[in-house]
Amino acid sequence: MAQVSINRDLGEWGLSTDSGERARLLQSPSVDIAPKSEGEAPPGGVGRGTTSTLGAIFIVVNACLGAGLLNFPAAFSTAGGVAAGITLQMAMLVFIISGLVILAYCSQASNERTYQEVVWAVCGKLTGVLCEVAIATYTFGTCIAFLIIIGDQQDKIIAVMAKEPEGPGGSPWYTDRKFTISLTAFLFILPLSIPREIGFQKYSSFLSVVGTWYVTAIIIIKYIWPDKEMTPADILNRPASWIAVFNAMPTICFGFQCHVSSVPVFNSMRQPEVKTWGGVVTAAMVIALAVYMGTGICGFLTFGDAVDPDVLLSYPSEDMAVAVARAFIILSVLTSYPILHFCGRAVIEGLWLRYQGMPVEEDVGRERRRRVLQTLVWFLLTLLLALFIPDIGKVISVIGGLAACFIFVFPGLCLIQAKLSEMEEVKPASWWAMVSYGVLLVTLGAFIFGQTTANAIFVDLLA
Repeated sequence: MAQVSINRDLGEWGLSTDSGERARLLQSPSVDIAPKSEGEAPPGGVGRGTTSTLGAIFIVVNACLGAGLLNFPAAFSTAGGVAAGITLQMAMLVFIISGLVILAYCSQASNERTYQEVVWAVCGKLTGVLCEVAIATYTFGTCIAFLIIIGDQQDKIIAVMAKEPEGPGGSPWYTDRKFTISLTAFLFILPLSIPREIGFQKYSSFLSVVGTWYVTAIIIIKYIWPDKEMTPADILNRPASWIAVFNAMPTICFGFQCHVSSVPVFNSMRQPEVKTWGGVVTAAMVIALAVYMGTGICGFLTFGDAVDPDVLLSYPSEDMAVAVARAFIILSVLTSYPILHFCGRAVIEGLWLRYQGMPVEEDVGRERRRRVLQTLVWFLLTLLLALFIPDIGKVISVIGGLAACFIFVFPGLCLIQAKLSEMEEVKPASWWAMVSYGVLLVTLGAFIFGQTTANAIFVDLLA
């Protein structure tokens, strides 16, 4: 294979040569990466990180699994049953894994260590800016989804504690959904979102993993030994139409989207090699697939096509085992919101400084004031939207379309550009195959994004 020659001169795009701020964007709190230096070993050389192969698998699984699993039973219902849901996930998993491998390959070729830096270096300024805007929008939408999830779970828990029926009628003001979401957000989420660094949250990943596995275990157990009052509705055996199958894609993309965090994880490995990374992401995706399929199949078969977009809402409020699962989800989301907000805020900060043409070290004096303002605006906007968009399914559908861009579109563009940069007069068949595969990824991602956008405009807004 010919050596890939990708633009690495940041000056060509009008960027500061100090990439310290950009290098911190969207790095997982569990990942430690040494800063780049002039004497750093070239790609494929001496290992630069401290993460073992097993550690990398755990981090990728943790980045993949999350509150998105609550929507998988509804995705199976949307797709038309168990067979259609399994087939769709297995087919998409091939492209999901290949996207992760492509990002690692381009990271080595460009010597960049975060997702957006790779896109900037490989695809150029315009695509890089679009990528950063997409990341900011995606993290913003995910924060809205997290607040909705908090409200959903609190409604069930409060109904049990207050011993009153769910719903708006006859409930005290302090049990109102809008009040409880706002109170939780101001007391816990806002204070955790203001700090400049999020290293103090690096241990929250363990809580998220435990909560995710517990939720999956409860859903499986409740399917095997169901409560007497739980009777499933109609169990679909086939999709109503091909469009129905495609409508389940955004949920799958949202669930499996770990690509933005994958590049820092790859570079944190002791020996960041593409071949080893292929094994890491394959093992991680198989584990995630098992969790999502267990949740999706058992949740769908338990409630049929009557399953709620948030599967935990389909269970009785009085079930204590499910109540513990709800508490785990709330705690997980409370710690995940500040991390997602940090990622979005960092991208916005980078875009602002780049637009102003101001080096990071010259703007330290105003950083705190700007950070607090950005945090308050972000927090209040997400809170207001969460209060008036109670349907988690609609939010996940929209941000799932953006997740498709990170999984398919940007990796596909990177692959195309990387192969075009190979200086060979005669292109072998493998070269054309790689370019064609990149085009396929871009087309698939654009289709999913376009479909979800069209649904949001013509179905939800015009309904």
